[in-house]
Amino acid sequence: MDWLERAAKLRQWSRSGTRAPHKPLLLLYALGRFQRDADGELRYSAVEDDLRRLLAEYGPSNRTTPAYPFHHLVSDGVWEVRTDRGPGSPGSGVRELREIGAAGRLTPELRAALRREPSLLGRMARVLLDLNFPPSLHGDLCEAVGLELEPTESEQFSAVRGRRDPRMREQVLTAYEYQCAFCGYDGRIGAVPVGLEAAHVRWWAFDGPDDVDNGLCLCSLHHKLFDKGVLGIGDGHRILVSQRFVGHSPAAREHVIALAGRPLIGPQPGASPVAAVHRSWHTSQVFHGSPRPAPAA
Repeated sequence: MDWLERAAKLRQWSRSGTRAPHKPLLLLYALGRFQRDADGELRYSAVEDDLRRLLAEYGPSNRTTPAYPFHHLVSDGVWEVRTDRGPGSPGSGVRELREIGAAGRLTPELRAALRREPSLLGRMARVLLDLNFPPSLHGDLCEAVGLELEPTESEQFSAVRGRRDPRMREQVLTAYEYQCAFCGYDGRIGAVPVGLEAAHVRWWAFDGPDDVDNGLCLCSLHHKLFDKGVLGIGDGHRILVSQRFVGHSPAAREHVIALAGRPLIGPQPGASPVAAVHRSWHTSQVFHGSPRPAPAA
């Protein structure tokens, strides 16, 4: 049985690039728990709050109850649910999952495979991360679900999705003249830029192309905030800042809140700006909540 293929092909509702990371998040959480306690099970009432936080932080802005993946992941052959009444999930109703003691765990076949081949856990986790989230979030997400992955488990799964184009980074940084499109940061050590990254607007995991018109040159801070949905790009290529973002320090106000409504810096003449179709995808699938109004002049 090819467990990597099963992880790559979780049955997810999808339409026009809509994100539905509910099952991948639950499976990552279950792998993290298995790594710490291979014989344990996840009682729904005990893990509901953890799963809700994961969905709020790493899912799209339209909220879904964690009961949905807890029940529906059973159909993918990697997860089983039992209740106080016996084997089988009672459905995706929150109240029933709580009241009749629903508990889930990886299937016996998968647990046995993970015990036989310890490296399988890391490879499955990498498939889930690579196919559902941008690289800037992988470390934070592993920490959130309690996963510890070895550096050697960082291979890309080209058979599933293909490889990223390594030329994109240089093309995007050149187009934006090696400065952050949000704040203008342009630090270097000698001739080598430091703290600058090429961000996909429409995530590579969701068919975002490795093209300049799907990229931004961003500093490390603003890249992370862009992928977390704190920042976005609105009409007229002006910066969006989520009203959900809270920061009271002068640094938070200066480096995040004050960006609201500012125009992007770049790209240079002749280079393609971010395409409207990619901006729209990011706004609907990643950006959280409503944008803040631009600060008064």
